[in-house]
Amino acid sequence: MDKIKESVLRHKETVVALRRHFHQHPEVGGEEFATQARIIEELTALGLSPKKIADTGVIADLKGAHPGKMVALRADIDALPIQDEIDKPYKSTIPGKCHACGHDAHTAMLLTLARVFTDLKDEIHGTIRLMFQPSEERFPGGAERMVAEGCMEGVDYVLGAHVWQPLPAGKIGISYGRTMAAPDQFTIFVQGKGGHGSMPQGTVCALSTGAEIVSMLNSILGRNVNPLESAVVSLGSFHSGEVFNIIPDTAEIKGTVRTFDDSVRKLVWDRFDEICAGVCSAMGATYTVDKVFGYPAVINNPEIAAVVAEAGREAAGAEAVIEIGPSMGGEDFSYFMQKAPGMFLMLGGGNPATDAIYPHHHPKFDIDDSVLPIGVETFARATFKLLAR
Repeated sequence: MDKIKESVLRHKETVVALRRHFHQHPEVGGEEFATQARIIEELTALGLSPKKIADTGVIADLKGAHPGKMVALRADIDALPIQDEIDKPYKSTIPGKCHACGHDAHTAMLLTLARVFTDLKDEIHGTIRLMFQPSEERFPGGAERMVAEGCMEGVDYVLGAHVWQPLPAGKIGISYGRTMAAPDQFTIFVQGKGGHGSMPQGTVCALSTGAEIVSMLNSILGRNVNPLESAVVSLGSFHSGEVFNIIPDTAEIKGTVRTFDDSVRKLVWDRFDEICAGVCSAMGATYTVDKVFGYPAVINNPEIAAVVAEAGREAAGAEAVIEIGPSMGGEDFSYFMQKAPGMFLMLGGGNPATDAIYPHHHPKFDIDDSVLPIGVETFARATFKLLAR
């Protein structure tokens, strides 16, 4: 048995215990003070000198016995404002808050990696930066602020992971390019002229105008975006009017745009303005569009992805590593990848036998704890490979 696997097995129960601790004590973005304190306590006990960053985040460098490059590893630490409905001993103890996305697992794995690297410090050529990021779930996210405060200075490579319920437990999902999309959002305000439902001739119906806009927005993907490109335009909310016999003077439409390519992103948003202007002009209404541009797309470096895939095969076997397609979900890990080449891995966490069958952000979301050592070993091996490049 090699030293990496031996160390991971030594800390197998620790990673599960840590994950369950954080699951029981969730904190939402910007409020991760107890989580931060526990992380600092764990790292300090290993002889490291952790520092606070981005208010509730933590950063720490683990220097090897020999000089070399620097690899940064990131875990997001925040929870969601969702009531935990799992029937497990480690159910959230905080009403209305739970780790329904797996960040408890990410935090536990990175803390356990710190133990593994401490065990193997004499074997390390270089420095490993441990980055515990707050507020991934709360826009604008904590990654951009951490970068602004210098977390990526001196970093040669950066790695991140997400436990992924759609993948079976034990599988390691690798993308060699596009991984997660740029998540934008919008609110369209339509202003018409209200009036009595029996006398429509003197009104400008905001409801009808909004409905035309919704119909036209749904045509963007089918008629404007190259079918070989990936994009999403989804409408999530349409509100207009309150009473059966009053023609409403306002309408509000909310939704999201997801893209990978900047030119496609621009095309979609240009069409938004053209459609809203054209429909409102024809209907006699006016409009404004409130656009919120989200994180950049997560695009894995193919060479780094190949290194992580090799590490995954060594950790869990050749059959465990599979190539997966991109997700239209968003992740602010992309800000770290703008500063250094890296990759974002999907660690399978679904398992009907342990009731890990519910999707991310569901009140009953859970993962199979057996995947945690696989994630730890994969990233330990990948880190050593990258330091040796």
